[in-house]
Amino acid sequence: MANAITSQPQGTQAQYSSQKISWNSDVMDCFQDMGICLCGTFIPCILACRVAQDYGECCCLPLLFGTVLAMRTGLRERYHIEGTICNDFLCLFCCGQCTLCQMARELKMRK
Repeated sequence: MANAITSQPQGTQAQYSSQKISWNSDVMDCFQDMGICLCGTFIPCILACRVAQDYGECCCLPLLFGTVLAMRTGLRERYHIEGTICNDFLCLFCCGQCTLCQMARELKMRK
């Protein structure tokens, strides 16, 4: 037996980082990008459609109830941003337009 196997090949394991990061801007940092701020203030439905498109979904998605919350939660999960779905809901419920602007700024920074 000249070709005896003396060691077994070792597999590699993929390591996923569970470290969470913060949003690039806060909810109330609306004036960081005046274009997004003005759009969110005066025509938030258009901004929501733009956020959906930038997120990779159909622009009509925000017309369905609860989908902006789902997009925010998905955005956090996609980019490993810290937070909870409860926090997402409270942000959207208390200051939906500012939260939508935050989502738009985040997607714009990550393009």
